[in-house]
Amino acid sequence: MLTAFLNGRILTDAGMQSGKAVLVDGATVRDIADEAPKGAATFDLAGGMLLPGFIDVQVNGGGGVLFNAEPTVEGLRAIGKAHARFGTTGFLPTLVSSNLKTIGKAIAAVDDAIAAGVPGVLGIHVEGPFLSPARHGIHDAGNFRKLDPGAVRVLTSLKRGKTLVTLAPEVCGTDVIEALVKAGVIVCAGHTNATYDETKDALAHGVRGFTHLFNAMSPFLQRKPGVTGAALDDTQSWCGLIADGHHVHPAAIRVAYRCKGADKIMLVTDAMPTVGSPQKTFTMQGKPIRSENGVCYGPDDTLAGTDVGMSDVVRNARAFLGVDMPALSRLASANAAAFLGLEPVQIAAGGRADLVLVDDDFAVRQTWIGGVPQMP
Repeated sequence: MLTAFLNGRILTDAGMQSGKAVLVDGATVRDIADEAPKGAATFDLAGGMLLPGFIDVQVNGGGGVLFNAEPTVEGLRAIGKAHARFGTTGFLPTLVSSNLKTIGKAIAAVDDAIAAGVPGVLGIHVEGPFLSPARHGIHDAGNFRKLDPGAVRVLTSLKRGKTLVTLAPEVCGTDVIEALVKAGVIVCAGHTNATYDETKDALAHGVRGFTHLFNAMSPFLQRKPGVTGAALDDTQSWCGLIADGHHVHPAAIRVAYRCKGADKIMLVTDAMPTVGSPQKTFTMQGKPIRSENGVCYGPDDTLAGTDVGMSDVVRNARAFLGVDMPALSRLASANAAAFLGLEPVQIAAGGRADLVLVDDDFAVRQTWIGGVPQMP
């Protein structure tokens, strides 16, 4: 049935528009019209902002489920449902450093979830275990290993969706990076102590971006620019940014934005199972993790991801950067789609009806994935 979304502010390629009707036919936006056609069902946007749905490439869990602990179709369904409440219409479930058996099981679960049409699942993000012990963060360095041919076979086994692998270039080497990229895997540098030159070499051999810029990587110093300097200096790569106000100082976010521009920054949550759940403690790889004020901490107060959704980081980014809605939407949606090699995310004729309705404070009123409402 054709549905007309009315009485809202619509973010289109022409900017924010009022007095328009977004016509959705099944999973597709048919058109943006001046009025609703006769006989169409209607949905009253009640003055809210209708935006392209948010895409998050780093989701460790949600709804009380940690992907590491429940790498199953039902686990993914629960995670996606929790994040849809925060406007996320596409996400990469993220596996923190694990053994190859668990990685293989997680990849198989993602394959099955996509085949079953679980809303929002776009692929998988395998974060480690091919990382630097010097920048391990909350990851258990005891799980770290070499990225050998056996590991490459596992990492390239996904049949549906996108595979993103975060690795430390100085640990893995450029030959392995090239092999992964040739097989269609997207490679990011993260949890790495590489030098500037090592990072530039990795970029030349296929690294496409950087996982949670500034966090768990060699910092920018005037004579040793490190991974952070290479990321800010490179014009072609993408950078994920955790805009929770704790992982990265707002001033650092502004510097990154000025260096990378509006098209190469991706807002991410690095969300943990506490998102969308009343339970604010959990265990990850034997470590007790707690949530406080939207941030998760390990037993020694090591940062361990966040307890925020995409609508939260979008709200923060608007406050930190002061950008307009088209630029903000690129940070939350379009840039991640481009990074993943997906169709452009936009509200336009022929586009997929992945939409989020928010108020002026970015509280989510409704989310649609493929035209299907996700919230009661």
